[in-house]
Amino acid sequence: MNRQTDPPYHAFSVDHALDALRTGPGGLTSDEASRRLVEHGANRLPEPPRRSALVRFLLHFHNILIYVLLASAFITAMLGHWVDTGVILAVVVANALIGFIQEGRAEDAMGAIRGMLAPHTAVLREDARRSIDAAEIVPGDIVLLEAGDRVPADLRVIEARGLKAEEAILTGESVPVDKNVSPVAENAPLGDRGSMLFSGTLVAAGTARGVVVATGMGTEIGHISGMLAKVERLTTPLVRQMDVFARWLTLFILLISAGLLAFGTFVRHLPFDEMFMIVVGLAVAAIPEGLPAVLTITLAVGVQAMARRNAIVRRLPAIETLGSVSVICTDKTGTLTRNEMVVTALVSADCRFAVEGAGYAPEGKVTVGDAVADAAHYPVLEEFARGRRLVQRCGSGAVRRGLAH
Repeated sequence: MNRQTDPPYHAFSVDHALDALRTGPGGLTSDEASRRLVEHGANRLPEPPRRSALVRFLLHFHNILIYVLLASAFITAMLGHWVDTGVILAVVVANALIGFIQEGRAEDAMGAIRGMLAPHTAVLREDARRSIDAAEIVPGDIVLLEAGDRVPADLRVIEARGLKAEEAILTGESVPVDKNVSPVAENAPLGDRGSMLFSGTLVAAGTARGVVVATGMGTEIGHISGMLAKVERLTTPLVRQMDVFARWLTLFILLISAGLLAFGTFVRHLPFDEMFMIVVGLAVAAIPEGLPAVLTITLAVGVQAMARRNAIVRRLPAIETLGSVSVICTDKTGTLTRNEMVVTALVSADCRFAVEGAGYAPEGKVTVGDAVADAAHYPVLEEFARGRRLVQRCGSGAVRRGLAH
């Protein structure tokens, strides 16, 4: 799908924006929506091309040290040392299998997560409210939003009531931004476009209707994704060190072998074919056959340790890269923190309760010290719960299972 080049909808009036997108307050017809879906493509960011299982397996042999081991296996086979050949090949294949299996598990886990995070959104089509897959949204659709909804595409706000949006994903600003229908200057920076809602941001308060002006790679988050795709990918410190080590080791072995061959042939006057066989045997013996397997197993252990902490590692060398990091320069909102304000402690006149749980997920427990607090023994918890219900009635927020909010 070609990148969409949008007019400055943030500077248009509501009527002008609707006219420019050839739509109305009641939304598109089903036929027109289908036509635009074909024209503009699905409302999703393109995933990087997935490598086949065969390619992923063969890439584990793409290493200078592995090349040296394969050459050693070939030489030992030519010399008839079948046991040595079998051992070297077994180490090489085992090394590739460990990495291949681990990366396959990571790919499967990522695929399962993508499947669970398939969002739906409410739109108006033919003056009727419908819930559709966010990937089916097209420019000109009228989207209905309320507090807690994730914005599915770039929208020009056409109706707003107490609307605030969290735009930390784009601007890094953790404070909710007021949104309204008033147009702004055409050259207004992204953070000052109060008449727009951007894909991937969160509606923090209020309700809104917006007309879709861009989808997929045409959105602001899509532009960022496109720029990131052009960033040069560097090798990890471990891979670089292994390449340097393999080059120096190969050069050292070749120099020593050549020196021994020359010394035995020209100084000791030994038969050339006999010296050649001796030198080849020494060269093969000097190669650390077990090193790749030891490194791979060590990295795999690190991957499993990360998995126990709910972290998915797609490439084994990334574990070593993480260990090599000395300084992290990052904006915390949405990266180190989740931009979700939650209760972590309850304090009464008698004691202090710790509230455990992650973000807005309705899971966790209340503890006192190391023990789980029971409302039967701590009646004050019922008072806290009653206060929570009173606060909830004063707002429009809600926690919904199964939605990617």
